[in-house]
Amino acid sequence: MKSSCLRVALLFALVVSLDLRAAQTKGLPNILVIVADDLGYADAGFNGCKDIPTPHLDALAKRSLRCTSGYVTHPFCSPTRAGLLTGRYQQRFGHENNPAWLPESTVAGLPLSQVTLPQVLKTAGYATAAIGKWHLGAHPQFHPNRRGFDDYYGMLGGGHIYLPGAKGGAEYTIPMNRNGRDEPLPAYLTDVLGQEAAAYIQKSAAKPWFLYLAFNAPHTPLQVTEKQLARVRHITDETRRNYAGLVVGMDDAIGVVLKSLRDSGQEQNTLVWFFSDNGGPVGVTHSDNTPLRGAKGQVFEGGVRVPFLISWPGKLAEGKDFAPPVHILDVFATAVALTSAKVPATHQLEGVDLLPFLTGAKSAAPHERLFWRAGGGARSAVREGDWKLVQGEGAKTQLFNLATDIGEAKDMSAEQPAVLARLQAAYAEWDKANVKPLFESPNPGKAKAGKK
Repeated sequence: MKSSCLRVALLFALVVSLDLRAAQTKGLPNILVIVADDLGYADAGFNGCKDIPTPHLDALAKRSLRCTSGYVTHPFCSPTRAGLLTGRYQQRFGHENNPAWLPESTVAGLPLSQVTLPQVLKTAGYATAAIGKWHLGAHPQFHPNRRGFDDYYGMLGGGHIYLPGAKGGAEYTIPMNRNGRDEPLPAYLTDVLGQEAAAYIQKSAAKPWFLYLAFNAPHTPLQVTEKQLARVRHITDETRRNYAGLVVGMDDAIGVVLKSLRDSGQEQNTLVWFFSDNGGPVGVTHSDNTPLRGAKGQVFEGGVRVPFLISWPGKLAEGKDFAPPVHILDVFATAVALTSAKVPATHQLEGVDLLPFLTGAKSAAPHERLFWRAGGGARSAVREGDWKLVQGEGAKTQLFNLATDIGEAKDMSAEQPAVLARLQAAYAEWDKANVKPLFESPNPGKAKAGKK
């Protein structure tokens, strides 16, 4: 295993050195991927939120295509990130659970056999950086700097305290990490991440860059500042009020990042993606997934359909909705098509280059079907057009028509047996290429129904 991984690394180093000089003259766009953590579907103004102010996200939405059927490939944290950074369904390589905080484990993390998006983009001459939550393995071999990122600043675990000196478990109180060196958290976490991202953008203007900005907000713990609370005091539910403060803080930080794009003259040349890593954990933070059914941890829409924006000024329509289903695996495929980055033949991407569909050059839907599997197959789903098959969320297999029933309230399996059988067969065929989970979540019983 180690020798094969070394060969992959050496191959990429060779390709990068051969392609770098030519790539620097291409005038390639920057790519900024912003990920929220546990944001409810209805908890941003551009998705209908009335009680939490998100002016910066709403302004971004006015300059974006809003993907109203934008999905992640898993209903909770780490597997979603594994899919995003590899461009492949994470069940293909066993990353189907959250890794425990085990710095000694060489198994609990993103497998070294998988090539990552930053590794690929480096073949096109990109500088690469990750800022924020990692949650893809605690052992040094999984560190972002070893997975293709030139620069990293953030927290390596699955969560973190927001306030310096606050109490928390071992994983949540580890030092911040900058390129392998520990540093104390200097100020409020969300503010720090926004400032770090803005500084990176400002200093990197001379070269095309890929920045993966993964906020911890609005994931628990619900630690907020008085300044944030002052803007959401009208919310009477204390839990939701504190959660709303986290959302406000993230929105402010995103505003700092977007301002850095404008001030540095890079806004027109930057493709921006924004989405959450899964649906809101309604029972924990009192987040809101209206009008969707379910929550984080479930394969109902509330667990996997998320707020989803794509912006590229002058290249994509602004302030419009894009209705066909898309998912986060498309980020990798779109970046490769846009940059002509080199992907090993053995690394089979499963996303789609969205640009021809977003610009209208192609009128068909980008995907025939989307698939979900959680718990090693205990819960699964398929979306084909407007039809959605759900298995394992209750004793009975269910079929919904999302065009007329976005809340997945009416089971149509008895009325549509042919559709039910077709989607079950499609899932069974897709599942043949999946493997068993390589590791278990630290709290498997809490991974369902909206809990971490």
